[in-house]
Amino acid sequence: MTIRLPRGSTLVVASHNAGKVREIKALLGPHGIHPVSAGDLNLPEPEETGLTFAANAELKAHASAKGSGHAALADDSGLCVDALDGDPGIYSARWAGPTKDFRIAMTRIHDELRHKGLTTSKAKFVCALCIALPSGEAMTFEGEVHGALTFPPRGDHGFGYDPIFVADGMDETFAEIDPMKKHAMSHRAKAFEKLLHSHIFDESL
Repeated sequence: MTIRLPRGSTLVVASHNAGKVREIKALLGPHGIHPVSAGDLNLPEPEETGLTFAANAELKAHASAKGSGHAALADDSGLCVDALDGDPGIYSARWAGPTKDFRIAMTRIHDELRHKGLTTSKAKFVCALCIALPSGEAMTFEGEVHGALTFPPRGDHGFGYDPIFVADGMDETFAEIDPMKKHAMSHRAKAFEKLLHSHIFDESL
């Protein structure tokens, strides 16, 4: 099964997270696609009942595609901390509480590591991207970036857990590096690269 979107197609970014929408729109920019967020369309946020990043991405993409009548691209992503048995994982946003205050979530991670007698841990960011059509067809792609945690949080760029994550081979957190540098090597960028290799955005059409 193959999905093809010609230049000029509208693609709903199935998220109400402004930071995530901004990153996805930046990735879509060169491909002649017209992105609009689910928030801009006042589409409801479906309950994330999946047990994997891929399942939640698929759930959100189908909901936005059905609700808008357009193709939709959903991202489900999070931080998996080795020393916390992969938590917060698919619950990464929920650890930030109803106000989506990731300072709360980062403090919780720090506290749980200290409870284990640790000051840091290996970790990875995981992203699942699902693109779905109103007719029900869908394709899903996953990407990961590995690194370690640092405390206290550093940097003003990015969003979410970026201020405590240092990718392998780097000294700066994701919140300290230039956003375009992050876009080029993040978990979301790696998933998006796989999506591009599937030739979904058919720029010849």
